[in-house]
Amino acid sequence: MEPACLRHSDLPATSRLFADFTYHFDRVARFYRHNPHHPEALADAARELDYPDDRRAAMIRALRRQNGESASLDLLASPGTVAVVTGQQVGLFSGPAYTIYKAITAARLARDLTARGIPAVPIFWLATEDHDFEEVNHAWVFDASHKPVLLRVDSPGENGRQRPVGNIPIENLPLDALASAIGSFPFGEEVMTAVRQAYAPGMTMGASFRALLGWLLRRLDLVFLDPLDPEIRRIGAPLVAEALGAAAELKEKLLDRNRELEAAGYHAQVHLDAKTSLFFLLENGERVPLRRANSDYNDLRGRAAEISPNALLRPVMQDYLLPTIAYIGGPAELAYLAQSQVIYDRLLGRMPVVTSRSSFTLLEPRAEKLLQRYRMSVADTFIDEQALRERIARVLAPPSIESAFGEAREGVARHLDRLSRELEAFDRTLTSAVGKSRSKILYQLEKTRRKIEREIMRRDERAGADAGYLANLLFPHRHLQERFYSILPFLAKHGPDLSDMVYDAARLDCPDHHVLTI
Repeated sequence: MEPACLRHSDLPATSRLFADFTYHFDRVARFYRHNPHHPEALADAARELDYPDDRRAAMIRALRRQNGESASLDLLASPGTVAVVTGQQVGLFSGPAYTIYKAITAARLARDLTARGIPAVPIFWLATEDHDFEEVNHAWVFDASHKPVLLRVDSPGENGRQRPVGNIPIENLPLDALASAIGSFPFGEEVMTAVRQAYAPGMTMGASFRALLGWLLRRLDLVFLDPLDPEIRRIGAPLVAEALGAAAELKEKLLDRNRELEAAGYHAQVHLDAKTSLFFLLENGERVPLRRANSDYNDLRGRAAEISPNALLRPVMQDYLLPTIAYIGGPAELAYLAQSQVIYDRLLGRMPVVTSRSSFTLLEPRAEKLLQRYRMSVADTFIDEQALRERIARVLAPPSIESAFGEAREGVARHLDRLSRELEAFDRTLTSAVGKSRSKILYQLEKTRRKIEREIMRRDERAGADAGYLANLLFPHRHLQERFYSILPFLAKHGPDLSDMVYDAARLDCPDHHVLTI
């Protein structure tokens, strides 16, 4: 089914930077190298690539060791083949659903480029170096009653040690809780079998995430890249060494860029101050932040393979390692790449086309029917559950009551307007009292209306259940569905082929948020 579209500017919490990137790129063009909406942008980025044959050969060897043999790696080994890259933190049970949408967007773009005569492969960067375990140690699913269920693994509890999350073994995995939530769905057992295989005893966060994503997206022939691999780190060492030597200059450029973004009315995604470092040291299983006076890191250039980049330097490292023509990201990543552009210019002299991932709300047939019954759009549900209940109650209220409230509001306004005009002529100082009275009367009318709406919902148990279902499915805990739930409950309910349906529905020529009925 062809998806419906919602403008991102009509969605809650869309940043001004992302809205302008999507719909008014001319306003943000100075923060990026290429206009992703221009038909020649990808061809221009391909012409800028200068990717040495020896680096390609070294990366192919490392990637074959990580991935095994694949048609995508065979293609990538050929001179002239480019990469479409995306990535994500290695979250529990594949992380939020948008992780899948990122990979699908990259695969679709790689396929389209290849068809246009620019051989391309999709590559997924596993963010295994990140050390914020609390960001990746949980996942949300929903159960048979469509109520959100939180699943979590315990922290390693090592007295504050900052370990790269990709190397952390998983203990006390909540597999039973996941099975209890999704096991009764038509495809629940099939999904649980795949999850148990991916999260076998002794597996790490990175290895399990990679295995599960490989199963979920097995038809896309993605190439996965784990940057903790020592061989990968050796290949990237020259770029890191150059960054260490230029640290003070890079820091100043980034501070200038942050000021430029803020002066333009945008936000700086990655906070930066005088103490912020672009580097971490990987040592004794930890990721330790490096801070030096005057940003002098020259003595560490010989240890470049042991240095882990921060969020602003990491994409530059990624595109040094790979012949990247395009990077697929979400709103936050597109924002920090507006900062990273100054590092790209200094260290690489090029930057890939930065483009946004496909964005989806999955709409079940039941939800579609309910929206029609209650005369709402999907966007109307992006409110808290109580407000949604009031909206539904308003639809269910007898027309005579709605009419009476409308007449009461109009009558109050009309009579108070007349009174205000009379008092204006009599004594202007008294008119403010009329304004206060108007507010109080209208507030009491609205308060009475809400009481009636709550009574309607109390009497209509079905409508109350419908409101809960819509809220939990479409705007759970006041979050967009794709940013809250794992993809797993949707696959368990509608089948593993759902990934193929989303792939077919991804429209690279449409920058909007897609509403896909499944």
